[in-house]
Amino acid sequence: MRQKWHAHSHQDLAELGRRQHGVVSIRQLLHLGYSANAVSRATASGRLHRLHRGVYAVGHTRISRHGKCLAAVLACGPRALLSHGSAAWLWGIAAGSPLPFEVVAPASRRARPPIVLHQARGLSSEDRALVETIPVTALPRTLLDCAAIVREDRLARMLERCEELKLFDLGAVEALLARTVGHPGCGRLRRAIELYRPAPFTRSKLERRFLELVEEAGLPRPATGFNECGHELDVYWPGERFAVELDVYETHGGRAAFERDRLRQEDLLLDGIAMTRVTGPRLKREPRRVIERVARLLAQRRPGADA
Repeated sequence: MRQKWHAHSHQDLAELGRRQHGVVSIRQLLHLGYSANAVSRATASGRLHRLHRGVYAVGHTRISRHGKCLAAVLACGPRALLSHGSAAWLWGIAAGSPLPFEVVAPASRRARPPIVLHQARGLSSEDRALVETIPVTALPRTLLDCAAIVREDRLARMLERCEELKLFDLGAVEALLARTVGHPGCGRLRRAIELYRPAPFTRSKLERRFLELVEEAGLPRPATGFNECGHELDVYWPGERFAVELDVYETHGGRAAFERDRLRQEDLLLDGIAMTRVTGPRLKREPRRVIERVARLLAQRRPGADA
């Protein structure tokens, strides 16, 4: 009878290992009915291989990256989560490697390389997720944690990748920012998501605002709705043969529109007309810089500008 119980336990262990990328924790082994002595015997016989204190590989040590991520989480306690750059890798929004394995837990404890342990006491159920059976910070929390430590261009790429994977939820990110005031990543993430907020301008409002800024800067008043080489130009200086396209995201979302835009710009260049694009979010975020750059581009188009 005792031998049958052991066979059943080993089957359960094998099944658990299969579900968990080949790794188990001591807590799970005890729950399966293994005693501390039984774990020692299994380790000695090669049925278990120690990866971290209290974490074992089942049967062999050829563990995948996912398995190593889970092992790092299990080593840091029952409420631990894969976090920061490792979480971004698991979500598929960061390339490269999950190393070093970054983990966040509600209480501090000793962690050894390649595990980097972060402490956070205020994690809520909204901050937790499960990806490929691995406990991980929810995507908004992952973005917030990464915002505190990565360059702004890399954060922008992570957000872009979220959108490509159809994972980005602006409301969830804004809700997180509202309850984590003071987190070192708040400011950066708030600026980065500005691009994903509802368009600040309709096309007509964007045009009016742009023309107001042109007038305030003392630039020559351009024509609007001007037709040149078969294309209607939003804003155009005929003397300089220079145009500004006022972009509203909603009108440029499809593949066909994308292709038409490129062909249109090529037609204009072949006819000697230079063009730049100004988006609503950019005009709202940095109006002075936009107009300064337009003024410089316009000046370069005037006769004798190269002299």
